[in-house]
Amino acid sequence: QVQLVESGGGWVQAGGSLRLSCAASGRTVSRYAMGWFRQFPGKEREFVATISWGGGSTYYADSVKGRFTISRDNAQNMVYLQMNSLKPEDTAVYSCAARQGLTSRRVLEYDAWGQGTQVTVSS
Repeated sequence: QVQLVESGGGWVQAGGSLRLSCAASGRTVSRYAMGWFRQFPGKEREFVATISWGGGSTYYADSVKGRFTISRDNAQNMVYLQMNSLKPEDTAVYSCAARQGLTSRRVLEYDAWGQGTQVTVSS
């Protein structure tokens, strides 16, 4: 079982940038696809981005495409989400997740989840 811990969230004004980090422990994630998801207050968790175990394939939600970039460093067991051109509607709790296998946009297909980190974007 993999344990995941996110960091890097905080407050930023619209148009600014943040980089979220996800550190893995317990098992290597070198053969795990990884994903980032977010949850708005009172809403269900939704897909943001995913990356294959080798880092060669990435996929994004339409709402963040062109603004967010997912990446990974398997030697450090780290996954990142670079968020640029942030908008107030990006305000949410962001969580990283891991699954054994291919990339997926589906919440239920992920095996392990971090605790989440708050991102707040103000006007």
